[in-house]
Order: sequence, then C-alpha cells, then structure tokens
Amino acid sequence: MSACRFLAGFPHGERWSFSSAKPDGSRRPGHGLRSGVPQLPPAAEKARVEELRRAAKADLPDRIGRLSRITGLKYNKLTIRASRTKWGSCTGTNNISLSLFLMTLPEHLRDFVIVHELCHTVHHDHSPKFHALVDRLVGGNEKALNRELKAFSIRG
Repeated sequence: MSACRFLAGFPHGERWSFSSAKPDGSRRPGHGLRSGVPQLPPAAEKARVEELRRAAKADLPDRIGRLSRITGLKYNKLTIRASRTKWGSCTGTNNISLSLFLMTLPEHLRDFVIVHELCHTVHHDHSPKFHALVDRLVGGNEKALNRELKAFSIRG
C-alpha cells in the first residue's frame, strides 16, 4: 500500500498528502545514501539491477497510469531505463522515462517523481507555473519532498 493518502481539496475532491516512511521522520535501515557502502561485485550488481528492472516493470506502469488518471495529466509512452543520473524525464512529445532505481525509494517518493514528470506534460520547463502545479498536486509539499528525495542517491 502506498504511503500516499488522499485528502479533500484536490480536483474532484482529492489532493495528496505524503508522509514519511516512519512517523518519527527517521529512515528505515538500508534507505538513503550509499556512500560508505562497499561496491557489489560485478555479477552481484548485475543481478541487483535486473531484480530492480523486474520490480520496476511490475510496479511503475500501473503506478504512472493510476497517477495520470487521478491528476488528469496525460502522457504518451513510458520507458523504464537504468538511468543513474536522473530519476525521470519527459520529452516534448510527452514520452516519460523513469529510472528503474526509483524502486529503491519509498513509495511516496516514487509517486512524487512520477507526478513531477507528469507535470512536465503541461509545462515543459521548471518555471514558477510548473512548480505551482507540482506543489498543488502534492498538497503544498513540493519543497519538503524535494529535500527528502535529495537524501537518496541514484548513483549507487
């Protein structure tokens, strides 16, 4: 079950409130930056990436479809990649690419990244209008969610 809950105020009487993984705001073990964590041997890293790919293919298409329906923001096509530089991207033709490393994030941050990319289907930039739309869709929590997301590394 997602950590995302719906509250009054969102179009059609719904909006989002995102909660931390734990009520006290602390992180679960194994989450967060991977600095100081020894690198896996190449075969183990390859197996880890393939497991994340399987998980991403099982989770992300349904997740983006649900969030697209809820927000009313339409996208053209979804691609899942092993990107280690961006969590996601959106092209000018509204094709969305998501990193399979999203699967290392708590569910509410996966939802946040997807909402961010869906908002690019309306505003293909990071203008004040773009950020206002994201902020409205995440219940006024865009800055807090961005800060929380920055605590996670996509590179490891």
